[in-house]
Amino acid sequence: MSDSQNAPDILIVGSGIMGASVARLLREADPAARILMIDGAPPVGGVPGLHLHDSPEPAIWERYNQRVASGIQGMYTGANVTPDITDELRSVEPGMYNLSALGEDATAMPASALAWNVGGMGVHWTAATPWPAGDETFDLGDAEQWQADLDRARELLGVHPSVLGPTVPGRVVLEVLDELFGASGPDDRRPQAMPMAVEPGASGPLPRTGPSRIFPPISEGGDDAFELRAGTLATAVLHDGGRATGARVRDIGSGDEYDIEASVTVVCADVIRTPQLLFASGIRPAALGRYLNEHAFVTSRVLMDLERFGLTLDDLPRMLEGEFATDSLWLPQNGAAQPFHGQIMNTVYVDDHDNALAYSVGVSLYTPVESRAENGLVFSESETDVMGMPRITVEFDYTDTDRALIERASETTGLIARRFGAFDPETESAVLAAGSSLHQTGTVRMGVTDDGTSVCDPDGKVWGVDGLYLAGNGVIPTPVIGNATLTGVITAVRAARAVARLRVPTA
Repeated sequence: MSDSQNAPDILIVGSGIMGASVARLLREADPAARILMIDGAPPVGGVPGLHLHDSPEPAIWERYNQRVASGIQGMYTGANVTPDITDELRSVEPGMYNLSALGEDATAMPASALAWNVGGMGVHWTAATPWPAGDETFDLGDAEQWQADLDRARELLGVHPSVLGPTVPGRVVLEVLDELFGASGPDDRRPQAMPMAVEPGASGPLPRTGPSRIFPPISEGGDDAFELRAGTLATAVLHDGGRATGARVRDIGSGDEYDIEASVTVVCADVIRTPQLLFASGIRPAALGRYLNEHAFVTSRVLMDLERFGLTLDDLPRMLEGEFATDSLWLPQNGAAQPFHGQIMNTVYVDDHDNALAYSVGVSLYTPVESRAENGLVFSESETDVMGMPRITVEFDYTDTDRALIERASETTGLIARRFGAFDPETESAVLAAGSSLHQTGTVRMGVTDDGTSVCDPDGKVWGVDGLYLAGNGVIPTPVIGNATLTGVITAVRAARAVARLRVPTA
C-alpha cells in the first residue's frame, strides 16, 4: 500500500530536537512545503514534544524531576532496566529504555539507552548546552560559517548563558575552579555558569526547550502543511537507482505496513536507530555504525565546608520551585591543558521546615575518548529486536590512552572535591558504566570525501543516495567531550540548508 495521494515534499523520520530543528528551518525557508514527521512511538502525556519538566500532568512532572536531581543522565531519564520487553510493541509505555531491554546486545555499553516516545531525548534532556571548541569542532576550514551555524543552533534551542546561578556559594565554587583551571584557556572558556536551553526567571519552574518549543506545530497544530504522525515506525528507506523516494513504515497500533513517498527524506532517528534504519534499507557504507564515541563519565559529590570560605547556613540559597539545583556550572575543556568537561550541579539540603543544612557540590568530569572504527554497532542479518529491526550488538572499549585519562579524571575530581570539604573517593566518587552519559556520537559521521570513513557529506547527504539526508549526534565526526545536543543541532542546520537549496535553486 502506498500513501501517494497526499505525498509530502519532505519526510522527516524522528520527532526529537533534531527533527524539530529541521522542520522549523525548512518551514522558514518554504512556507508552503508539505512536511510529514513520523515517529514510531506515542507521546508522553497529552502534549506531544513537550519537555517533561514543563508537563502540566503532576505524575509525569514529579517523576521526571525526582530523577533529574541525581545529575546522572542514565538515572534522570528514568531509563528502564528491565532485561526484556515481552509485550507487543504497541503496548510498550513511552519513556526511556536501556538497549538491552529492546533486545539489543549492549554488554559492551551496558548503560546505553534510547527514548521510545514522541520528542525522543528532547523531552528528557537537562538542557545543558556548552559550546564545542578545539578538537570538538568540525568547521571544515570555514570558521565564519561554523560560527554562524553555531549561533543558529543556539537560537533554535533558546540558549541562555546564566540560568541556574551562580548563587553566593556558587560564586565561591567558580572562584576555586578558576584558581585551579582558569589559565588553561581563553577568557570565554573560563569556569562559568552552564549555558542552558532554559528560559531564565526569578521564580520556577523554568521552561525547558523541547521539540514543541522549537517547532510549535508538533504540539499545537495550526500548520496545514505539516503533520506529525505518531505510532508510525520507519522500517526502511525506499530508494531506487541511487535516489531516496520515501520510506516503508509500520503502523504500531494495527501492524499494517505501507509506503510513504517523498521528494526528500531526512532521517533524525538518533545515534542508534539512524544507522539501524539505513542498514535495514540496504544502504550500508563501510563506516555505517562505526566510530561510535562517548566520553567517559566520572562523578563525585562533596559537602562544602562553609566555615572554610567564610560562609554560614544563612548564606545558602533555596532552589527555585520545580528546579533540581541551585547552581548549574561549567568547567570548559581546553585541550591538552585541561582535557575534561566539568558539569557542576550543586544543591542545598534543607530540613522539613526549610532550614538549610548543607551545600552539596556535585562535580562530574567528562573525559575524552579516542574516535576509532573498532567501536561501533554491528547489525544482524537474521535476528531482530523488539521493534522488528536488525538486532544490534554494541562493540565498545577504551584504549590505554582513554584509561589513562579516566584515571587522571578520577584524580582531578578528588583534587577539586578536597578544596571544598572532606571527601572520600571510595564512597563519594565513581566512574560510571559506558553509556551512562547518553551522549553517544559518530555512527553515521560526516566527512569531506567518500573514502570509507564517513556515511554522509558535510551537509548530511548520504554518499551515493540523492534525496537522503541525516541530522543528529550520529553525524558528528569528532569526539565530543561535553553535552552533545547543541553540537548535534549544527548538523540539523546544515542538512536543512542543503534541503532548502534543493527546493529553491539559487539563480
